[in-house]
Amino acid sequence: MSIQWFPGHMAKARRLLTEQIEWVDVVMELADARIPVSSRNPMLDKLLGKKPRLLLLNKADLADPSWTAKWLAHLRVSGLVYAVSATTGLGVKQIVPELERMVFAKQARQAEKGIRQQMIKVMIVGIPNIGKSSLINQLTGGAQAKVGNKPGVTRGNQWVRIHERVELLDTPGMLWPKFEELDVGRKLAALGAVKDEVFDIEELSTWIIDWLKQYSPNALVRYQTSDLEVTLESLGRKRGCLIHGGRVDTQKAAQVFLRELRMGQLGPITMDHVI
Repeated sequence: MSIQWFPGHMAKARRLLTEQIEWVDVVMELADARIPVSSRNPMLDKLLGKKPRLLLLNKADLADPSWTAKWLAHLRVSGLVYAVSATTGLGVKQIVPELERMVFAKQARQAEKGIRQQMIKVMIVGIPNIGKSSLINQLTGGAQAKVGNKPGVTRGNQWVRIHERVELLDTPGMLWPKFEELDVGRKLAALGAVKDEVFDIEELSTWIIDWLKQYSPNALVRYQTSDLEVTLESLGRKRGCLIHGGRVDTQKAAQVFLRELRMGQLGPITMDHVI
Protein backbone atom coordinates (compact mmCIF):
# COMPACT_ATOMS: atom_id res chain seq x y z
CA MET A 1 0.00 0.00 0.00
CA SER A 2 1.46 3.35 -1.05
CA ILE A 3 0.85 6.28 1.31
CA GLN A 4 1.87 9.77 0.21
CA TRP A 5 1.21 13.23 1.59
CA PHE A 6 2.41 16.77 0.89
CA PRO A 7 6.08 17.07 1.91
CA GLY A 8 6.09 20.83 1.25
CA HIS A 9 3.50 21.40 3.97
CA MET A 10 5.33 19.12 6.40
CA ALA A 11 8.66 20.79 5.63
CA LYS A 12 7.14 24.19 6.43
CA ALA A 13 5.77 22.89 9.73
CA ARG A 14 9.22 21.55 10.57
CA ARG A 15 10.86 24.92 9.83
CA LEU A 16 8.32 26.74 11.99
CA LEU A 17 8.90 24.36 14.89
CA THR A 18 12.66 24.89 14.66
CA GLU A 19 12.18 28.66 14.77
CA GLN A 20 9.64 28.64 17.57
CA ILE A 21 11.15 26.11 19.98
CA GLU A 22 13.32 28.80 21.60
CA TRP A 23 10.22 30.73 22.66
CA VAL A 24 8.87 28.03 24.99
CA ASP A 25 9.73 26.48 28.35
CA VAL A 26 8.13 23.08 27.80
CA VAL A 27 6.92 20.95 24.90
CA MET A 28 3.68 19.00 25.24
CA GLU A 29 3.73 16.10 22.79
CA LEU A 30 0.50 14.30 21.89
CA ALA A 31 0.52 10.69 20.74
CA ASP A 32 -2.39 8.32 20.08
CA ALA A 33 -2.89 5.89 22.99
CA ARG A 34 -3.95 3.24 20.46
CA ILE A 35 -0.55 3.47 18.73
CA PRO A 36 1.64 5.11 21.38
CA VAL A 37 4.88 4.49 19.48
CA SER A 38 3.77 4.52 15.84
CA SER A 39 2.13 7.94 16.33
CA ARG A 40 5.28 9.63 17.65
CA ASN A 41 7.27 11.60 15.10
CA PRO A 42 10.85 10.23 15.26
CA MET A 43 12.18 13.62 14.08
CA LEU A 44 11.11 15.34 17.30
CA ASP A 45 14.04 14.12 19.38
CA LYS A 46 16.45 16.02 17.14
CA LEU A 47 14.18 19.03 16.58
CA LEU A 48 13.35 19.55 20.27
CA GLY A 49 16.81 18.86 21.65
CA LYS A 50 16.89 18.89 25.45
CA LYS A 51 13.73 20.97 25.85
CA PRO A 52 11.61 19.52 28.72
CA ARG A 53 8.82 17.38 27.29
CA LEU A 54 5.50 16.08 28.61
CA LEU A 55 4.11 13.15 26.61
CA LEU A 56 0.33 12.73 26.56
CA LEU A 57 -1.27 9.56 25.21
CA ASN A 58 -4.50 11.05 23.89
CA LYS A 59 -7.66 9.11 22.98
CA ALA A 60 -7.06 6.78 25.91
CA ASP A 61 -10.82 6.20 26.06
CA LEU A 62 -10.52 4.37 22.71
CA ALA A 63 -7.49 2.26 23.65
CA ASP A 64 -7.27 -1.10 25.41
CA PRO A 65 -6.73 -0.09 29.08
CA SER A 66 -4.51 -3.08 29.83
CA TRP A 67 -2.15 -2.11 27.01
CA THR A 68 -2.28 1.55 28.03
CA ALA A 69 -1.08 0.58 31.51
CA LYS A 70 1.79 -1.41 30.00
CA TRP A 71 2.81 1.44 27.73
CA LEU A 72 2.68 4.01 30.53
CA ALA A 73 4.98 1.86 32.66
CA HIS A 74 7.38 1.41 29.75
CA LEU A 75 7.42 5.03 28.58
CA ARG A 76 7.79 6.48 32.09
CA VAL A 77 11.26 4.98 32.25
CA SER A 78 12.29 7.67 29.76
CA GLY A 79 10.18 10.65 30.86
CA LEU A 80 6.90 12.12 31.99
CA VAL A 81 3.81 10.61 30.39
CA TYR A 82 0.07 10.57 31.10
CA ALA A 83 -2.94 8.93 29.48
CA VAL A 84 -5.63 11.48 28.61
CA SER A 85 -8.76 11.92 26.56
CA ALA A 86 -9.57 15.27 24.99
CA THR A 87 -13.08 13.93 24.36
CA THR A 88 -14.04 12.78 27.85
CA GLY A 89 -11.64 14.94 29.87
CA LEU A 90 -9.84 11.92 31.31
CA GLY A 91 -6.53 12.98 32.86
CA VAL A 92 -6.72 16.58 31.64
CA LYS A 93 -6.67 18.09 35.16
CA GLN A 94 -3.19 16.65 35.69
CA ILE A 95 -1.64 18.64 32.87
CA VAL A 96 -1.29 22.19 34.25
CA PRO A 97 0.05 21.10 37.69
CA GLU A 98 2.63 18.93 35.90
CA LEU A 99 3.67 21.81 33.66
CA GLU A 100 4.13 23.99 36.75
CA ARG A 101 6.31 21.33 38.39
CA MET A 102 8.40 21.00 35.24
CA VAL A 103 9.41 24.67 35.19
CA PHE A 104 9.61 25.28 38.95
CA ALA A 105 13.37 24.73 39.20
CA LYS A 106 14.07 26.88 36.12
CA GLN A 107 11.95 29.74 37.41
CA ALA A 108 13.56 29.48 40.84
CA ARG A 109 17.01 29.87 39.24
CA GLN A 110 15.79 32.86 37.25
CA ALA A 111 14.31 34.44 40.37
CA GLU A 112 17.71 34.23 42.06
CA LYS A 113 19.08 36.33 39.20
CA GLY A 114 16.27 38.85 39.55
CA ILE A 115 14.33 37.55 36.54
CA ARG A 116 10.61 37.20 37.21
CA GLN A 117 8.83 35.05 34.65
CA GLN A 118 5.15 34.90 35.47
CA MET A 119 3.88 32.89 32.49
CA ILE A 120 4.79 29.34 31.49
CA LYS A 121 5.12 29.06 27.72
CA VAL A 122 4.28 25.66 26.24
CA MET A 123 4.38 24.32 22.67
CA ILE A 124 1.97 21.55 21.70
CA VAL A 125 3.12 19.17 18.96
CA GLY A 126 1.88 15.98 17.33
CA ILE A 127 0.87 14.28 14.11
CA PRO A 128 -2.24 15.36 12.13
CA ASN A 129 -5.64 14.53 13.66
CA ILE A 130 -4.12 13.70 17.04
CA GLY A 131 -6.57 15.92 18.93
CA LYS A 132 -4.56 19.08 19.70
CA SER A 133 -7.52 21.41 19.14
CA SER A 134 -9.83 19.22 21.20
CA LEU A 135 -7.34 19.17 24.05
CA ILE A 136 -7.01 22.95 23.95
CA ASN A 137 -10.80 23.20 24.13
CA GLN A 138 -10.77 20.94 27.20
CA LEU A 139 -8.09 23.04 28.87
CA THR A 140 -9.82 26.34 28.14
CA GLY A 141 -13.39 25.20 28.67
CA GLY A 142 -14.06 25.82 25.00
CA ALA A 143 -13.00 29.47 25.08
CA GLN A 144 -9.82 29.76 23.09
CA ALA A 145 -8.39 33.18 23.96
CA LYS A 146 -5.63 34.29 21.61
CA VAL A 147 -2.75 36.11 23.24
CA GLY A 148 -1.52 38.98 21.07
CA ASN A 149 1.95 40.42 20.56
CA LYS A 150 3.64 37.05 20.85
CA PRO A 151 6.02 35.34 18.40
CA GLY A 152 4.13 32.85 16.29
CA VAL A 153 0.85 34.77 16.00
CA THR A 154 1.86 36.34 12.71
CA ARG A 155 3.10 33.02 11.31
CA GLY A 156 -0.31 31.35 11.29
CA ASN A 157 0.05 29.66 14.67
CA GLN A 158 -1.55 31.07 17.78
CA TRP A 159 -0.84 31.51 21.45
CA VAL A 160 -3.73 30.42 23.64
CA ARG A 161 -4.03 31.07 27.37
CA ILE A 162 -5.09 27.77 28.94
CA HIS A 163 -4.53 28.85 32.55
CA GLU A 164 -3.78 32.06 34.40
CA ARG A 165 -0.09 31.12 34.34
CA VAL A 166 0.15 29.03 31.16
CA GLU A 167 0.21 30.10 27.53
CA LEU A 168 0.23 27.45 24.82
CA LEU A 169 1.54 27.70 21.25
CA ASP A 170 -0.43 25.50 18.89
CA THR A 171 1.44 24.02 15.90
CA PRO A 172 0.36 22.23 12.69
CA GLY A 173 0.23 18.45 12.67
CA MET A 174 3.48 17.09 11.29
CA LEU A 175 4.38 13.72 9.80
CA TRP A 176 7.86 12.65 8.75
CA PRO A 177 9.25 12.19 5.22
CA LYS A 178 9.34 8.39 5.09
CA PHE A 179 7.85 5.48 7.01
CA GLU A 180 10.68 3.03 7.60
CA GLU A 181 8.16 0.30 8.51
CA LEU A 182 5.11 -0.18 6.28
CA ASP A 183 2.93 -1.24 9.21
CA VAL A 184 3.57 2.13 10.92
CA GLY A 185 2.14 3.88 7.87
CA ARG A 186 -0.81 1.50 7.84
CA LYS A 187 -1.60 2.14 11.50
CA LEU A 188 -1.39 5.90 11.03
CA ALA A 189 -3.68 5.68 8.02
CA ALA A 190 -6.08 3.37 9.86
CA LEU A 191 -6.58 5.88 12.66
CA GLY A 192 -6.89 8.95 10.46
CA ALA A 193 -3.48 10.65 10.59
CA VAL A 194 -3.25 10.46 6.78
CA LYS A 195 -6.07 11.68 4.55
CA ASP A 196 -8.17 8.89 3.06
CA GLU A 197 -7.76 10.38 -0.43
CA VAL A 198 -4.07 9.48 -0.62
CA PHE A 199 -4.26 5.70 -0.17
CA ASP A 200 -6.36 2.71 -1.15
CA ILE A 201 -8.92 2.42 1.64
CA GLU A 202 -10.12 -1.03 0.50
CA GLU A 203 -6.60 -2.44 0.72
CA LEU A 204 -6.08 -0.72 4.08
CA SER A 205 -9.39 -1.99 5.49
CA THR A 206 -8.56 -5.54 4.44
CA TRP A 207 -5.19 -5.28 6.20
CA ILE A 208 -6.85 -3.98 9.40
CA ILE A 209 -9.47 -6.74 9.36
CA ASP A 210 -6.72 -9.36 9.03
CA TRP A 211 -4.76 -7.68 11.86
CA LEU A 212 -7.83 -7.69 14.12
CA LYS A 213 -8.50 -11.37 13.41
CA GLN A 214 -5.05 -12.17 14.76
CA TYR A 215 -4.69 -9.74 17.67
CA SER A 216 -8.16 -8.49 18.65
CA PRO A 217 -10.86 -10.79 17.22
CA ASN A 218 -13.56 -9.52 19.59
CA ALA A 219 -13.49 -6.21 17.72
CA LEU A 220 -15.05 -7.94 14.70
CA VAL A 221 -18.04 -9.48 16.51
CA ARG A 222 -20.37 -6.73 15.27
CA TYR A 223 -19.65 -7.82 11.66
CA GLN A 224 -19.98 -11.57 12.09
CA THR A 225 -22.74 -13.40 10.25
CA SER A 226 -23.32 -17.02 11.32
CA ASP A 227 -20.00 -18.87 11.00
CA LEU A 228 -18.77 -16.94 7.97
CA GLU A 229 -15.33 -15.34 8.20
CA VAL A 230 -15.40 -11.56 8.34
CA THR A 231 -14.14 -9.95 5.11
CA LEU A 232 -14.65 -6.55 3.54
CA GLU A 233 -17.24 -8.22 1.29
CA SER A 234 -19.20 -9.80 4.17
CA LEU A 235 -18.89 -6.63 6.25
CA GLY A 236 -20.36 -4.58 3.39
CA ARG A 237 -23.25 -6.97 2.98
CA LYS A 238 -23.92 -6.84 6.73
CA ARG A 239 -23.93 -3.03 6.58
CA GLY A 240 -26.13 -2.87 3.48
CA CYS A 241 -23.46 -1.45 1.19
CA LEU A 242 -25.08 -2.90 -1.93
CA ILE A 243 -25.25 -1.80 -5.53
CA HIS A 244 -27.11 -3.01 -8.63
CA GLY A 245 -27.42 -6.76 -8.81
CA GLY A 246 -26.94 -7.23 -5.08
CA ARG A 247 -23.20 -6.78 -5.34
CA VAL A 248 -21.27 -5.21 -2.47
CA ASP A 249 -19.87 -1.70 -2.87
CA THR A 250 -16.52 -2.47 -1.22
CA GLN A 251 -15.43 1.17 -1.42
CA LYS A 252 -18.42 2.23 0.67
CA ALA A 253 -17.92 -0.77 2.99
CA ALA A 254 -14.34 0.35 3.60
CA GLN A 255 -15.51 3.88 4.39
CA VAL A 256 -18.07 2.57 6.89
CA PHE A 257 -15.52 0.27 8.52
CA LEU A 258 -12.86 2.98 8.92
CA ARG A 259 -15.38 5.42 10.34
CA GLU A 260 -16.60 2.91 12.94
CA LEU A 261 -13.02 1.93 13.84
CA ARG A 262 -11.95 5.54 14.39
CA MET A 263 -15.03 6.38 16.44
CA GLY A 264 -14.36 3.50 18.80
CA GLN A 265 -17.43 1.51 17.80
CA LEU A 266 -15.37 -1.68 17.57
CA GLY A 267 -14.46 -1.36 21.23
CA PRO A 268 -11.13 -0.41 22.83
CA ILE A 269 -8.22 -1.29 20.53
CA THR A 270 -4.44 -0.87 20.83
CA MET A 271 -2.46 -1.62 17.68
CA ASP A 272 1.10 -1.23 19.02
CA HIS A 273 1.82 -4.52 20.77
CA VAL A 274 5.63 -4.65 20.94
CA ILE A 275 7.31 -3.22 24.04
